[in-house]
Amino acid sequence: MLLPPSSRLLFIGDSITDAGRDPMGEPQPWGGAGLGRGYVSLIESWLLATRPQDRVRVFNRGVSGNNVRHLAARWQTDVLDLRPDTVSIMIGVNDVWRQFDTPLRTEEHVLPEEYERTLDDLATRTLATLSAPRRLILGTPFFIEANRADPMRVRMDEYGAIVRRLAAKHGATFIDTQAAFDAVLAHVHPMTIAWDRIHPQPVGHMILARAFLSALGAL
Repeated sequence: MLLPPSSRLLFIGDSITDAGRDPMGEPQPWGGAGLGRGYVSLIESWLLATRPQDRVRVFNRGVSGNNVRHLAARWQTDVLDLRPDTVSIMIGVNDVWRQFDTPLRTEEHVLPEEYERTLDDLATRTLATLSAPRRLILGTPFFIEANRADPMRVRMDEYGAIVRRLAAKHGATFIDTQAAFDAVLAHVHPMTIAWDRIHPQPVGHMILARAFLSALGAL
């Protein structure tokens, strides 16, 4: 298994990672949505249910509306200061989405060159702090749309290719979340998974959790 016992696993990203989490971003003794109601919580529950002896501590540092610029601004406090053993980064939906839902607000657009440069820097900074073996997970952004000619799908695939390239460069575990959704989209309409084709319903978060757990060797 990729995760060693007594390790610290941190997820960071946008609203898909956030999923309504508590500000603490950890499970709370009184229940509630400490880790949110999305894929991060599902992963933590699976690890606790199937490998309780490993005592993996999970952190959720997703923030709704974030793009890769926002991650860079809070990287020290929300990632490095927490001393994680494994870091999972899934970012890019808003970097792409703003180019389509607010096309005139160009100052909010994160174009591919900036996206790749910033994500590359975050990966480099993170790997420099992780103890060996260094564990970095890079997940692609996604658009829950089966029509690959859709302009936003085309753009999202471009950003996914950047993530694939950076994962290879840094020796990171690569998770193709778009491919995970595409496998289900062969059988169902996108609105079955996400009404806006971005924010997954429970089934969508289960698809994500399964992809991550498979990559971690937990399935």
